Amino acid sequence: MARAAPKGAPTLSQLQAVLQEEEQRAVTELVSLDEEMAVLAEALEGVRDRIDDAEVIRRHVLRDHARFTAGEVEAALSRAGALRTEVALARLRLAGGLSRVAELRDWHRLLRELGQHLDDHRPPDGTLAEGLARYRSASRQVFQIIEEERARIARDMHDGPAQGLANLVLQAEILERQLDREPERAREDVRGFKDGVRAVLEETRRLVFDLRPLTLDDLGLVPTLRRLGLEYRDRYQLEIRISVLGSERRLPTRTEAALFRIISEALTNARRHANAKLVEVILNLQPHRVSAVVKDDGEGFERATVEARLATEPHLGLISMRERADLEHGRAEIVSQVGRGTEVRVTLPLP
Repeated sequence: MARAAPKGAPTLSQLQAVLQEEEQRAVTELVSLDEEMAVLAEALEGVRDRIDDAEVIRRHVLRDHARFTAGEVEAALSRAGALRTEVALARLRLAGGLSRVAELRDWHRLLRELGQHLDDHRPPDGTLAEGLARYRSASRQVFQIIEEERARIARDMHDGPAQGLANLVLQAEILERQLDREPERAREDVRGFKDGVRAVLEETRRLVFDLRPLTLDDLGLVPTLRRLGLEYRDRYQLEIRISVLGSERRLPTRTEAALFRIISEALTNARRHANAKLVEVILNLQPHRVSAVVKDDGEGFERATVEARLATEPHLGLISMRERADLEHGRAEIVSQVGRGTEVRVTLPLP
């Protein structure tokens, strides 16, 4: 005889209604973001055209600066600098929007897969109280990961490009005063100002790379990982050795993105928590699957202790690696021992 449903337990139809509501929300936000990104991309093209015009004027003024007043020189330089800053900020907003679109598409795909899973595993009594609890827990974890990532981006923006732009504004004000009183010194200081603009632009490019590396779409997983390894060596003095077994080739976009995020998270953990000096990344490209091993020489940890704490104190990095692998019907495993480092192993199937 079928077991009676506990009082207050949600029915299958109720859970499916929750999933459909969440899916509709994701679709609505996706449509809105797509429209916003289209407008922003169009605006960015317009600013680029204005930059070209401003750059022509700037070069003309600098080449024949004796024919122009100090105010005209200042206006030409200020306009070109302001437009470059506008382009950098627009690109950053565009990259942030594209990252959010990718997150929503992953979330939408997960919701659809959950709905299909419910249909495939319909229980005899039609109730899914435990399933709903797990779904809500997973939802909270996903949104917590998203919020923490947004907070990290905000911190990086505040401490990086925003601070640099504030300094550039101050330098521009100083140059403005010098143009009339000390034009020769002002011309010398312009070089330093240009170096400051380049530094802010480089910092902005780094943030864009962290959000969604353009090389991942253009060149693929392996070149992007090699660039990431060079960045870790230069910025953190952490040596990254990357080895590729099998025939190096492009993989499906979703597979490359999932592998990059998992490997990137493993490198972040090695840098932040393990005090590692060396990390080895081994990619094995086989005909029907791809695997990756990320092994560091850091402090390691007691796996049983960490696993026991995950239920009450979730380590979102470990959770996100496993969930990304699960979304691609793969497997992620973490092996660690105190004093002997940590090893992350991930295997994903290929179509």
